[in-house]
Amino acid sequence: MNEQVRSDREPLVREPLCVVALVSGGIESTVLVKELLAAGHTVIPCYVEAGLCWEAPERRALEGLLEVLAHERLEDLVVLSMPVADCYRDHWSLTGAAVPDAASPDGAVELPGRNLLFLAKAAVYAADCGAEAVALGSLKGNPFPDATAAFFAAMEEAASQAVGRPMAVLTPLAHLDKAEVLRRAGPVPLDRTFSCIAPLDGLHCGRCNKCAERRRGFAQAGLADPTPYAGSPPVKEPTA
Repeated sequence: MNEQVRSDREPLVREPLCVVALVSGGIESTVLVKELLAAGHTVIPCYVEAGLCWEAPERRALEGLLEVLAHERLEDLVVLSMPVADCYRDHWSLTGAAVPDAASPDGAVELPGRNLLFLAKAAVYAADCGAEAVALGSLKGNPFPDATAAFFAAMEEAASQAVGRPMAVLTPLAHLDKAEVLRRAGPVPLDRTFSCIAPLDGLHCGRCNKCAERRRGFAQAGLADPTPYAGSPPVKEPTA
């Protein structure tokens, strides 16, 4: 583990680095880029195409957000390919059928091994382009086994061994929940972020698990939700 960079998953590293940031069009990855830039890092935004059913509107949102976040240390978007159809087969994320709705537990939206796959791809790319770190916007309370501090520490060690030099894995939002991240967004146009897993005509459906999480986040942050949801009313959300 690269102790010069940071120890024990501290929120932000101490020295400016070149960082490959795994991004989507969502709130977390948007704030991730914003905070990495504010900390003085050079950021290479990286989107991984996996063949998931929401990628088209997510990619459009991301491209628009990167224009808003434009900065001399924000480099052009890099798109990598990591198809998962051979592993996921008939998973809902590929078929769009039986997508977890607002009443489902958060664990229902797990994409098995997604962080493992995407971080491996990003780390190899980072090594090739001379970057010193990869980063992602994982939050506090993430219920998945490849989103723990122990996993990220192990992934950092494995990636460093694999590429033959220190490769940090940064999770600078891991001490925050959704509401706290929303409060840190500042002037970011949150209505242009995208985090739906069952989009309708390119809009948030308002009914899926991720839309419910989004609504709760805004409510808990005490912020008006500016998201343009599709016309259907949401199903009742589970109580906290």
